[in-house]
Amino acid sequence: MSDCRSAYNFKPELYSDASEHRYEGGERLLHYVWLNRLWTPAVLKTTDGKQLEIINPGRINIHAGPDFFNASVRIDGTLWVGNIEIHIDASDWYRHGHHTDERYDNVILHVCEHADRTVMTKKGVEVQQVEISVPDYVKDNYRNLLSEMEYPPCFRVLNNMPQLMLRSWLDNMCVERMEQKTLRIEKYLKLCENDWERVFFIALSRAFGFGVNSETFEYWASRIPLNQLAHHRDDIFQVEAFFFGQAGMISDSFSKEMDDYQRKLFTEYKFLSTKFGLEPMDVNRWKFLRMRPQNFPTIRLSQLAMLYTKGVLSLSTVIETDSLKALTELLSTDVSPYWQEHYTFGKWSKPCHKRIQRASLHRLILNAICPTLFAYGRYSGKEQLTERAFDLLQQLPAESDHIIRRWGEVGVKAENSADSQALLYMYSNYCQRKDCLRCVVGREYLKVNPM
Repeated sequence: MSDCRSAYNFKPELYSDASEHRYEGGERLLHYVWLNRLWTPAVLKTTDGKQLEIINPGRINIHAGPDFFNASVRIDGTLWVGNIEIHIDASDWYRHGHHTDERYDNVILHVCEHADRTVMTKKGVEVQQVEISVPDYVKDNYRNLLSEMEYPPCFRVLNNMPQLMLRSWLDNMCVERMEQKTLRIEKYLKLCENDWERVFFIALSRAFGFGVNSETFEYWASRIPLNQLAHHRDDIFQVEAFFFGQAGMISDSFSKEMDDYQRKLFTEYKFLSTKFGLEPMDVNRWKFLRMRPQNFPTIRLSQLAMLYTKGVLSLSTVIETDSLKALTELLSTDVSPYWQEHYTFGKWSKPCHKRIQRASLHRLILNAICPTLFAYGRYSGKEQLTERAFDLLQQLPAESDHIIRRWGEVGVKAENSADSQALLYMYSNYCQRKDCLRCVVGREYLKVNPM
């Protein structure tokens, strides 16, 4: 994969929603045909018979106003520079209220399938119009994409696409995916009143949920007062009392069933809760069913407690750790002695170390550290941190699931986590939604003319 940092400021073309359309695709297909000069007839004339030459179809507008900016056309030898508006029917100009909107006064050409009436600007100036049609092969290709049951629907053209084009698009998808994850970080930032250490604690804790318990870990972490906890950082027993107490796992309802360690934690937590005004969460939020014991929330909470006492749960520490190997070593931890002999409270198991596995460490870096570095880099204006986030993605091995394997079957192999994140994002935000007109691959598919 090429360097996805080059796509940092990428903004995908924005096409209007297809909920209103006369045929499949509607105005979105007309936009596509106009932008790619695929219209029929090949020689254009305005509706009043003037010779029309399209010099530049313009730049698509992602905000309110005319569909294309900075277009240039020549009408009967006269050069016009301005904006383009596109509709299925010319009368849509009035249905959408453009005749009363001064933003449309600089429209130099109205492009439509059916010029069923003349159109005027707010200033009372008649706008030149041209009728274009979507070629039948483009319509057929689009319908094929929408009806294709295989995934991805564009698989027939993937191997014929220029690799540079495909790689550039995957870079863009990787950035979009990172920005999507950043939205959650921004939510934490607001919740934590710009306290980035708490933000990182919540982000990493959520990642420790590994999907099944992610939201529960996020909620739990938001209820941990780090300023108060910091007074007990050096004592793993007190930190576990804090963590398990706030998790609701050592409350009064368990008092008759507690073993010695749980009872000691309970006594300590009662003291801490009185001292700091703590309220435990509902223990029923945690999920244990159909999970590997290694991934039980009790084990993950103990691992988090060990990391906290080591001083690892700190954004400043992570920022100072500048390699994947060093980050992996930093996050590598075992559990406290009690949890080496237990998976849940009160149930003894054969003693064993319960270190975080390498694959899990990679997921923590992927889902917590990379997004936080990216978001903090943008927030602080430290570009080197956003670059480091992408560097880490390109060093991490590719994820492996049925979606990534399917991409590999059709010729798109994920070389690293940057690739796999891009492909997962493309699948969920483009392929599943059949949003092929916003996708580079889909747009290439539409261009294939069987003639």
